[in-house]
Amino acid sequence: MDLLVDLILTASKWTRMHLSDIALALVATALVLFGPALNAWVRGTIAGFNVALRTLIFALVCILGYGLAIIYLPSMLTGALAHLNNYTLAPILLMMLVLIGVVADRN
Repeated sequence: MDLLVDLILTASKWTRMHLSDIALALVATALVLFGPALNAWVRGTIAGFNVALRTLIFALVCILGYGLAIIYLPSMLTGALAHLNNYTLAPILLMMLVLIGVVADRN
């Protein structure tokens, strides 16, 4: 049991040094996985609009929405993950990676 706790502590300490990169990877992966569904929803919502207005709205959603998400969400996620202690950081990151893998497999 001590070996498992030591492994978790070592993994948490290592990941803590790379939290900003890990958060960026998680956000980018989430955008890749959920982006097509969001794009389809936006297209369905603005389907009755004028072509020029549809293009403008879709471009704004893609440029501003995804751009702001990739800029601001990783720092927010890094801050949230930084509050976790070393006993919970590595297991939570592992669960997040498994969850992303399951979602990716279903897509």
